[in-house]
Amino acid sequence: MAKSVTIYTRTTCASCSMVKKFLDMKQQSYDVLNLDDEPAVADQVIAKSGARTVPVIIVKREDDTEDITIGWNPGNLAQSIA
Repeated sequence: MAKSVTIYTRTTCASCSMVKKFLDMKQQSYDVLNLDDEPAVADQVIAKSGARTVPVIIVKREDDTEDITIGWNPGNLAQSIA
């Protein structure tokens, strides 16, 4: 299972809500960083993921590797948290 999951979101992001519901159903804990509240973090997320859209989900594994999922992609996300 994933060591930590962070969801980068924006206030009006419908896909972000779907990601949260998916992770709740999988009983996976996660942290949420709202880029509307923390605009300085946006540049870091873009640099790491290459994405200018949300949600960006970063799953850090036990071995400190990271999987990045961009957008609502439940198949990719399920693999990342497995």
